[in-house]
Amino acid sequence: MLLITVHPEHVAPAALLSVDDIITVGQFPEEKIEEFCNSIDEFPPNMTPQNLEPGEALAWFKSTKQDPFKFRITPGKMERRRHIRKYAEGQLGEDKSFYFRGPDCKLNLRAQNLILFTQIAEGVDDETWLFHLQQHDYSRWFRDAIKDEGLADEAEQIEKRAYLSAGESRDLIKEAIERRYTLPA
Repeated sequence: MLLITVHPEHVAPAALLSVDDIITVGQFPEEKIEEFCNSIDEFPPNMTPQNLEPGEALAWFKSTKQDPFKFRITPGKMERRRHIRKYAEGQLGEDKSFYFRGPDCKLNLRAQNLILFTQIAEGVDDETWLFHLQQHDYSRWFRDAIKDEGLADEAEQIEKRAYLSAGESRDLIKEAIERRYTLPA
């Protein structure tokens, strides 16, 4: 059984009695181990105050009776994604927005997020779409404003495929966005 809590004192003592190992992060990790021990009426192990750096944790294997020890957490293999909702639905500033302008700057359609980007992309004429595609504007915006290297790399590969029609490239870029960001229907 796995229990995750920031307040062990609020968990039923009967449930806490089944806990063998404790891993704690954040400030004052030794206090969390002490709170756990107090909740099950057990003496805490010998501990000195710990100052955990980002990416570190304090572990205590209760059954071994050894003192708690600090260790480095291995980063996850999944790409870390921050502010996903902001980029999909939020309002990027004018300086970070994408502008569909076309080859002759006849348009000035602002997309301040990925939802608007995909909606406007579906409606712009093929000449405007291909102009920005050939200028690598999409991958640049995904990289610089959206801060998504994976999406930028995929868009860049699509931009390099000169044989694609406007509709095909538009669909591929939209699919790449939708794979990474859950857009509302």
